[in-house]
Amino acid sequence: MNKVLVLNGPNLARLGSREPEIYGSADWATLSATVLERAGKLGLDAEVRQTNNEAELIDWIHEAVDGGADVVLNPAAFTHYSYALRDAAVMVTKAGRRLIEVHLSNPHTREEFRHNSVISGVATGVIAGFGVNSYLLALEQLAA
Repeated sequence: MNKVLVLNGPNLARLGSREPEIYGSADWATLSATVLERAGKLGLDAEVRQTNNEAELIDWIHEAVDGGADVVLNPAAFTHYSYALRDAAVMVTKAGRRLIEVHLSNPHTREEFRHNSVISGVATGVIAGFGVNSYLLALEQLAA
């Protein structure tokens, strides 16, 4: 069974209450359960994690590299400026694994500072703007 770490950056545990007009009404527990259910149906062994800590997120990416796992990554605010996270993301693809960057909203329809991703250039693919379905589309690509 293919291992997938579904990693999430800052503020995503606040889903459902944080700007639902942008991020949707699904809360963190719903997102996690939905992702795990779809992963199971696709034959993927997934773990869903969230942190507000950049160093912890980087450590989890290192864990994926060392364990031979693919990564679905919603870097949240780290998307726009974390070169340390970008450097870790490079390790995933250099190790022959896939990293799919996901976003609930479409950053390109939002404030200009959100238009730039330092992760996209090193990701296997990017899926944005489909709410929780962004994660499900990423899982389907990893299972294909």
